[in-house]
Amino acid sequence: MARRRARPQPDQTIELPAVTRTCPACGAPLWAAYTTQRSVTTLDGTIRLRLQVRRCRQPRCPRHAVPLRPEQEGRFALPEHEFGLDVIALIGTLRHAQHRSIPEIHAELVRRGVPACLRTVANLLDRYDELLALALSDTERLRRVTATAGRVILAIDGLQPDVGHEVLWVLRDCLSGEVLLARSLLSSTRDDLARLITEVKEAVGVPIAGVVSDGQHPIRKAVKQVLDGVPHQLCHFHYLREAARPIFEADRHAKKELKKTVRGVRPIERKVQGRDDPEAKVIRGYCAAVRSALTDDGRPPLSAPGLVLKGRLEAVVASLDRVEEKRGCREN
Repeated sequence: MARRRARPQPDQTIELPAVTRTCPACGAPLWAAYTTQRSVTTLDGTIRLRLQVRRCRQPRCPRHAVPLRPEQEGRFALPEHEFGLDVIALIGTLRHAQHRSIPEIHAELVRRGVPACLRTVANLLDRYDELLALALSDTERLRRVTATAGRVILAIDGLQPDVGHEVLWVLRDCLSGEVLLARSLLSSTRDDLARLITEVKEAVGVPIAGVVSDGQHPIRKAVKQVLDGVPHQLCHFHYLREAARPIFEADRHAKKELKKTVRGVRPIERKVQGRDDPEAKVIRGYCAAVRSALTDDGRPPLSAPGLVLKGRLEAVVASLDRVEEKRGCREN
């Protein structure tokens, strides 16, 4: 679909000269051929890059008339892309670290002032996955990272966004925090996981001293098949979650009782519907805060949803009390 509105005008202009002055093929001087420009949308606004392009004029050179663009251009954006690398990194973080959906990521970009549509968010997420896969396939880099500690504590976990979808298996080094391998699999059998562990074992170049995972049987069997004799410890989080299950059930019941005390937000919103005075705006803001508190859960066992809701509702009540107190002072 064609763009329906013009791109924002750049807020600033950055000059990028080509640092390389000699041809990498023949060693002859590179001549400044022309200057071009491109606009890149970043988290800090839209910038215009003025690029100095150089060329080799030696007729017999294999790089004759081949443009050489500024080296620093790659720090801002990928070739033929209008969004910066910082936008791509933010989209990847929101998706994989905070598990947000495409519409939620789009809403966050709009809040930050980044003009993008839903399809653009999906395309940039694909670019992030491709860059991540490229970085993880760099064996030399992984060996440099793991060589510092001299061993690897391997963490294995599978992430499945929805039932029936592919499972994203992530193998990470607990000592350096580096992701060693991330790959989606249609099936998660012992042999499938064993191949992933073998690939990591051959790539890191240092011994794997231990493995941390949840209690899935395919993972246990795959670790025993590839790393027989290596200590395999179950994840502390899963232990804690099982131990805290009675507390979680009590917290869930308390949350249900708390929700009963704050029903009736929608009728209040209807009363101020269509009004644009300051009081109506304040009322709608408090209603939105209550609605957000009701729908935003904590993550047990480390963040109990009932306690999170109680804390947010207490903050709303305290704010209302302060407003009422200031209003009484003005009337007096």
